[in-house]
Amino acid sequence: MTVYGYARVSTVGQSLDCQMAVLRAADCEKVFAEKVTGKNAQRPRLQQLLRSVMPGDLVIVTKLDRLARSTRDLLNILNEIGEAGAKFRSLGEPWADTTTPHGELMITILGGLATFERHLILARTDEGRKAAQAQGVRFGRKPALSAFQRNEARARLEAGEPANAVARSYGVSRQTVWRLVR
Repeated sequence: MTVYGYARVSTVGQSLDCQMAVLRAADCEKVFAEKVTGKNAQRPRLQQLLRSVMPGDLVIVTKLDRLARSTRDLLNILNEIGEAGAKFRSLGEPWADTTTPHGELMITILGGLATFERHLILARTDEGRKAAQAQGVRFGRKPALSAFQRNEARARLEAGEPANAVARSYGVSRQTVWRLVR
């Protein structure tokens, strides 16, 4: 079993020293540290840590906000750690400790709430989309050609004009023109 630590500060002016000292005191054998904003999804040292964990390992952070940008981000990271067969502990939030049954329960509840919230968001989005469609809103990309141009292009194709020439005259791809005859 390897005990890993993860430390992060948001700006170059901040120091990792305090987090590093706390993680070393918590018997972390290897600490992955980086200076990068939490908003940045590209956190190379975190990704390296997640690739390193094996079954039986433990990942420790000083506080949850050092690890994740949001609840969704936290749950995704904890899921990756769990899928690797490792455990997780936050020193600043005793409830976030998957090495204990209580911690597992809290993470499970948090995950359930996040899933429930996601379903509510999807339902509201679906309702909004249906209401907009009922009012005549069309979704998707705008047509490359107007209705007049489409009719004109069809007529030109039926008259035997090559699709490449028709497409070039409207500034569209040959596939766009060919879709008109389907």
